[in-house]
Amino acid sequence: MTIVEVQDLWKRYPGSTALRGVSLQVPRGVVLGVLGENGSGKSTLLRILAGVSRPSRGTVRVLGRDPRDAAVRRHIAFLPEVTPYDPWMRVRGLLDFLQPFYPGWDSRKARILLEALQLDPDRRIGELSKGQQARLKLATAFAWPSDLVLLDEPLGGIDPPSRHRILHTLFSEFRYGEQAIVLSTHLVQEVEEFLETVVFLHHGEVTLQGSADDLRARTGKSLLELFEEVVA
Repeated sequence: MTIVEVQDLWKRYPGSTALRGVSLQVPRGVVLGVLGENGSGKSTLLRILAGVSRPSRGTVRVLGRDPRDAAVRRHIAFLPEVTPYDPWMRVRGLLDFLQPFYPGWDSRKARILLEALQLDPDRRIGELSKGQQARLKLATAFAWPSDLVLLDEPLGGIDPPSRHRILHTLFSEFRYGEQAIVLSTHLVQEVEEFLETVVFLHHGEVTLQGSADDLRARTGKSLLELFEEVVA
């Protein structure tokens, strides 16, 4: 089953165009990497998929419906690049606050993720470092069985030595065959091994897309090398 279908998507702002005719599909069980430099349109694409931004033109469907539909948004876990949580809340209180809003929220998994990501549940969010806040967002994104997980620059603020370990921890919680993940980043080397399909964005346009394995086999290059050719 296809979780995400995007056809000829455009997003215009006064004086600029963020997305130009983007088309893609994300089947259930697939991890899609949206790869591009800052300003390439990655965040705009994920915000539209999450139903928090309206397209200017084109068709966007999540689970066959408009993602702005409230019933659809309950099946989407969206991790924005900016931390959306109130700094006065404690980590434990945040998890208690979020639980009623998400069907199937797994409190046990949330506690396991906090421990694995080395987060103190009694700390206030405002006391956490930028990297710790990024870890907290990741924990909340994987703490319930959503159909679609949207991760916008999930490694921002996390120190390089910790990135690989954290990604392995999170993807061990991914329900393969059931969920779909769309992950946007410019840190291609860190995420390459987890990606099954990729879309390269440059100035809002798709410059290359396809199966990660097929692209590597056809070109004899890594995703990072392709990124440096078609995006950077």
